[in-house]
Amino acid sequence: VQLVESGGGLVQAGDSLRLSCAASGLTFSRFVMGWFRQAPGKEREFVASISTSGNNRNYADSVRYRFIISRDNAKNSVYLQMNSLKSEDTAVYYCARKWGGSDWAFGGQGTLVTVSS
Repeated sequence: VQLVESGGGLVQAGDSLRLSCAASGLTFSRFVMGWFRQAPGKEREFVASISTSGNNRNYADSVRYRFIISRDNAKNSVYLQMNSLKSEDTAVYYCARKWGGSDWAFGGQGTLVTVSS
C-alpha cells in the first residue's frame, strides 16, 4: 500500500492550500481515510477523517470550519482543503487509512505546510 501526499508549501497566514493524497495498492473505496499532522517537536495529531462514501466527516476542533476533507473514489484520492491558515497549522501532513476498526496505517512521507505570520 502506498500513500503519496502532495500540495504542501510555504504560505502566509490567512491563505489557503489544498493537499492531495494518492493511494495505490488497496481497494481505496473500502477504507475510511484521514489526515494527520505533526508539528516540530510535537506528536502526530488527528486532523480530519472521511467515511468510505464521503458522507460522514470528522474534524479536530482546531481545524473545524477552516479545513474540508473530501475524497474521489474513482481517482483513489483524498484531499484536504485548508482555509484561513494560521501559523499553528505549520506541520508535516500525512494521510492514512483506517485499519482494524480503530488504528490508522500510514504509508507516505508527508507533505510540509509552513504558514508564516
